[in-house]
Amino acid sequence: MEKAPEPRDFDTLIGPYVEVGYRYAVTLLQDPDEARDAVQEAQIKAWRAIGRLRDPSQARAWFLSIVRNQCRSTMRRRWWSLGRNPLTAVRVEWREDAIAQSLDIDAAMKRLAPEDRAILHLFFYQDLALEEVAPVLGLSVGAARSRLYRAAKKIRPNLTEEDIR
Repeated sequence: MEKAPEPRDFDTLIGPYVEVGYRYAVTLLQDPDEARDAVQEAQIKAWRAIGRLRDPSQARAWFLSIVRNQCRSTMRRRWWSLGRNPLTAVRVEWREDAIAQSLDIDAAMKRLAPEDRAILHLFFYQDLALEEVAPVLGLSVGAARSRLYRAAKKIRPNLTEEDIR
């Protein structure tokens, strides 16, 4: 049986994935400052829990799961603070060229729900296989494949299942 990782192993196991985690958090939160804070909190949580990492080869998926959970907590806090303060204004930016906006992938990603952005980011931007994406999102591989297809279809309405394989 393999020995559980120690906190001193943290930099070796998790260090290479901090930047990946940050890009993932920016995708979910759409705010670089909040993403930086979320990843920093995720690093602290991962450091404290490094002994519970069962398989060091799964360190990337394990850390990205922690980042995802921290982002979800951040989003809950954000909505709670907006709900408590009715005077808080939500800034909405509109682009004049609606056609260009519909073709802009970044704008399309921002219109998606966080769980849809998450799977598209992990699969297409981070180039993770569905077998790696599934545990990060807490899904089976089949459920991850379905969610990926539905999320991609929201961006490109005429997408076929073969286009995303």
